[in-house]
Amino acid sequence: MKIQIHSLAETQRFAQKMADLCRDKHVILCLDGDLGAGKTTWTQSFGKALGIQQVINSPTFTIMKSYTQGNGQPFYHIDAYRLEGIDQDLGFEDCFDEGICVIEWGNFIANQIPDDHISISIEEGIDEERTIEMTYTGSVSQTIVEAYND
Repeated sequence: MKIQIHSLAETQRFAQKMADLCRDKHVILCLDGDLGAGKTTWTQSFGKALGIQQVINSPTFTIMKSYTQGNGQPFYHIDAYRLEGIDQDLGFEDCFDEGICVIEWGNFIANQIPDDHISISIEEGIDEERTIEMTYTGSVSQTIVEAYND
């Protein structure tokens, strides 16, 4: 599914709608796109919509940060940019088994991500314009992506 975004407000609405669809589920969302495409900005809006009170910023140097959603469930934010080429088990299983996990640069750890996840590719356009391509890989992610269209 492709979505055209024309402004920061539309990016925030997209994140809000996805948060509404993901709330109370165990789901993994993989964000890919060039540097500056808006992955962290989207994650900040998504987390805020889930009721996270803390400031969400990129975990580029720490690799992962954890937060608590408004419903008490965990929210994990992983930036895999610095993990390119690493083949060892990184111990993310707990992140993948509970709450919601957003992974920036998920393609760098694709062999460790569970089969059922949502891939969101963000392509930068002019100014705040973005083209979002969203795909699913399993039954939980399919339910969410198909519900987005309704």
